[in-house]
Amino acid sequence: MNKIKVKKRIGKLRKLINYHRYLYHVLDRQEISEAALDSLKKELFDLEQRFPEFITPDSPTQRVEGKSLEKFKKVRHPRPMLSFNDAFSKEDMKDWLERNSKLLNKEEIKKIDYYCEPKLDGLAIELIYENGILKTGATRGDGIIGEDVTQNLKTIESIPLSLREIDDIAEDFEREGFKGIAKNVWKERMKEVVVRGEAVIAKKNFGLVNREQKKRNLATFANPRNLAAGSIRQLNPKITAQRKLDITAYDLITDFGQETHEKSHRILHILGFKTNNKYSKYCKNLDEVFEFHNFWQKNREKLPYEIDGLVVAINKNKIFEKLGIVGKAPRGAVAFKFALKQATTVVEDIKVQVGRTGALTPVAYLKPVQVGGVTISRATLHNEDEIKRLGLKIGDTVIVGRAGDVIPDIIKVLPELRTGKERIFKMPDKCPACGTKVIRPEEEVVSRCPNPRCFAKLRRSFYHFISRGAFDIVGLGPKIVDRLIEEGLVSDPADLFKLEEGDILPLERFAEKSARNLIEAIRAKKRISLHRFIYALGIRNIGEETAQDLAENFGSLEKLKKASLDNLMAVKNIGPVVAQSIYNWFQQRKNLQFLEKLEKAKIETEGLKSESRSSKLKGLTFVLTGSLGIMSREEAKKRIRGLGGEISESVSKKTDYVIVGKEPGSKYDKAKKLGIKTIGERELLKLISQ
Repeated sequence: MNKIKVKKRIGKLRKLINYHRYLYHVLDRQEISEAALDSLKKELFDLEQRFPEFITPDSPTQRVEGKSLEKFKKVRHPRPMLSFNDAFSKEDMKDWLERNSKLLNKEEIKKIDYYCEPKLDGLAIELIYENGILKTGATRGDGIIGEDVTQNLKTIESIPLSLREIDDIAEDFEREGFKGIAKNVWKERMKEVVVRGEAVIAKKNFGLVNREQKKRNLATFANPRNLAAGSIRQLNPKITAQRKLDITAYDLITDFGQETHEKSHRILHILGFKTNNKYSKYCKNLDEVFEFHNFWQKNREKLPYEIDGLVVAINKNKIFEKLGIVGKAPRGAVAFKFALKQATTVVEDIKVQVGRTGALTPVAYLKPVQVGGVTISRATLHNEDEIKRLGLKIGDTVIVGRAGDVIPDIIKVLPELRTGKERIFKMPDKCPACGTKVIRPEEEVVSRCPNPRCFAKLRRSFYHFISRGAFDIVGLGPKIVDRLIEEGLVSDPADLFKLEEGDILPLERFAEKSARNLIEAIRAKKRISLHRFIYALGIRNIGEETAQDLAENFGSLEKLKKASLDNLMAVKNIGPVVAQSIYNWFQQRKNLQFLEKLEKAKIETEGLKSESRSSKLKGLTFVLTGSLGIMSREEAKKRIRGLGGEISESVSKKTDYVIVGKEPGSKYDKAKKLGIKTIGERELLKLISQ
């Protein structure tokens, strides 16, 4: 940038900054966030430092003068550790309540109230106490299996190594008004206490750690969450001890007779855990939730820890449990996030990517900028309509944020900073990968490449097939996939399983050992769970959660292939559009041929073989409710399906058995009402082992 352009840019920046300063301080109005305004000031400061001859006394910058483990063991959680779906606005929260209300009766809807607590930005952990003594501390992991980090967690002062004495607990329990539970009941419950919480680091300690890192000429940590997670998930407990981490308990899994989530917090405090009770609040309706959310959005800096929103939970446990789970999140709670963390940068270019379904997605290439401790250089623009809505041109200065503090997003264009050299973007008429004329159906906002042999679609379908939620093949990344395609070694993902070491060795940078490792990694994935297999197929509109629903409902690929539209729409959370996508996919000859290739490559989905071996439970339908102790619910479902049984998510007259675990939900009540036979976990084990 030459001096003339710099001088013009500085002038425009000063004018824009002064305008927003006036809005904020004089008119008490705000059009952009303080973070975005700070980013503009930083750009101005940097330019003036490089070109001090352009500094003037009235510039906004002149207001101020100037013993180690070898590895972590895996541990299974007594109950799955769930995550939360996100909400970003009042409308999102109202939609959440409306969705839940459809699953409740009128009396239950009237009883809905909420418990709100800060959503800490740290690492979720689980603590298990046996007879009052800390036995296991684990990370969330995939929600079912975590990592045993007990040694590290023991170094955190706020984690009690033993719970309070029974007499003290009972006394406080009585004083708090928890009546009707005798001391001997408390003793029984204390045999195993399961607590969930968040490992965090206070902002002041975060600063101390980074200052120490600088003294040692070591890299500093981008944000407190990274530091907390990294300190817990490393093998030397001494390092964890040096980091001055903290723990805040937020959930009590053990049943002490608590009827509400608020009471769970009070019991956690009685047991001896540090909680965020003084920063949390009971809210009787959404208006109070919005008021509390607004308060902490404005005052979040007063908290000792970083937070990115509130967790809003339906307070009454019976209603919460009745609402159940969708995917990996409870319906009865939601993360109500704060406004995006934002910064300003320049859109240097807009390029179009072709996805695995042929969708053309414009992507903004940004001048790299830090947002919330992370450097971003790309932001998806979704579709042409979104670009028009923003009024975006190539070369524009924009405000960028991270949706949910994660996904880069363009919030606003700043046309006041245009130079006249910005360019209008136009979606291509032809696919940038294969040159085929693109189509845009009237009812859609997305343009698509219709060519089934488009190289970009093929490449993306490969990436999807080997992704973490699908086949998850270690060592096989996009660059290697590109090479395999370019060399003609594979034409579709099924060809991966035909590769031999000799096919890969001639490729540049592949030694004998690395070639052998890759082939072994591919072959290790020849047996895969059904839901991962369904997700790997890349069917349009099918994500990981929907794939899980399909696997649970149909139990085998063969049944899914033969499913009618009515069968598909009968699956929970699947509507007509998704059902049509699935149905159409299995009607296409090329897709069936692809499945045949996978079958010839001896790819097996879990459950198919066992169904053919035994049918002792054939014709029987099971429903599970509550948490199991000896095996997980997923394992129980797998074993039932393996013996020919069917799993249903709802109780009806067609149900044969309802398996009842700890803390059963409304399914247990409905089973008793309909006279359906109920059995416990041990009875189930006898049934499947006879």
